[in-house]
Amino acid sequence: MNPTERNILTTTCFGHFLSHFNMLVFPAVVLPLSALLNKPLSEVLSISFWMYLLFGITALPWGLAADRLGAKALMGIYYAGAGLCGLAAAAWIDTPGALTVALAGIGFFSGIYHPAGLGLISKHISRISYAMGINGMFGNLGLASAPLMAGIVTWIWGPRAAYLVLGTCNLIGLVLMVVLPLPAEMQQASKTQDGGGEKGFLVLLVAMMLGGIAYRGATVILPAYFELRNQGIFQWLTQHLPSGLSANLVATTITSAIFLVGMLGQYMGGRVAERFSLPHSYLIFHLITIPMAFMMAWTTNLPLVFLALIYFFFLLGMQPIENTLVSRLTPSRWRHSAFGMKFVLTFGMGALAVKGVEAIEKSHGITWVYPALGCVSTLLVFTIGVLIVRMGSRRRRSVDLELADSR
Repeated sequence: MNPTERNILTTTCFGHFLSHFNMLVFPAVVLPLSALLNKPLSEVLSISFWMYLLFGITALPWGLAADRLGAKALMGIYYAGAGLCGLAAAAWIDTPGALTVALAGIGFFSGIYHPAGLGLISKHISRISYAMGINGMFGNLGLASAPLMAGIVTWIWGPRAAYLVLGTCNLIGLVLMVVLPLPAEMQQASKTQDGGGEKGFLVLLVAMMLGGIAYRGATVILPAYFELRNQGIFQWLTQHLPSGLSANLVATTITSAIFLVGMLGQYMGGRVAERFSLPHSYLIFHLITIPMAFMMAWTTNLPLVFLALIYFFFLLGMQPIENTLVSRLTPSRWRHSAFGMKFVLTFGMGALAVKGVEAIEKSHGITWVYPALGCVSTLLVFTIGVLIVRMGSRRRRSVDLELADSR
């Protein structure tokens, strides 16, 4: 990579780290918050609904803004807005209504990253799939470090301190933009558009929406799921480690370890996207998650952790493949908007998974959450099959037209 590409990737990697870090602090503190606010788990989960919804539905307007104003200004707004809202969440941690507003602000400003940052990568870095894989690894690092940080900080100082850390980390992003400034104008050649066209992108949007539901549902409940179903691990650790260890800390640490392993999945996904068919690779990664999701309902302790490792390795590892597909199926001039459309569906519609998880937990128990997500992934795989057929027929028509022209 040239120096400009390295600056872009460094800045976008930090932004990706924080965007997921911002979203994953809440699941790690949901049970301590339940105790602090004296409310049941289902009611505390609902406090995060607007955060996850705004994180997704603002992606398209932020993408349109990035296409018009450039990504540089948007990234500055992202860091400042999310940082100040994080500090507000810390101040209002014991007031449910105000906390809901502060969390909504975190989601609103964090929604800037994906259309702005991924648009930068897809438009201005030559090895798109490789850069998407590296960028995805830092997103996974955010997924991994958020529950670990929140678990340790909450264990020592309580959930208020977790949001003080969150706000401070986002404000550091403004410093990074001064040290590694993005160019004000970046006029580079557009990347070529692959087979599939607009209709292929519409099918991909449906697939990404279903993937967003699976992703959000799986991540929002994972620390609590481990805390409730890994009691054997917790009891063994309390017998062999110093006293004072909490079940929440154990669960969040395991969650962090799984997301760290998911970083390898992101890297593998980026390498696979460079070497093999994008739609077929996309299909295989999602297909592997289905049996893992169903089996996670009937296992506990170490078997559950092992299945979760496989599940999240492929659920997260498919993201560089998916992002490269977006780049191949859309023109450069509205690439930020295309990623905005993606994340409106993946994170905006994915926010409905929070309500779905809440309803399933209340009516059937937490055990049924992952089988429900397995059903969503099954529908997703069928949608990818339609995409493969669509892209294949488009390529065949293109070849036929080229042959006709040559005659």
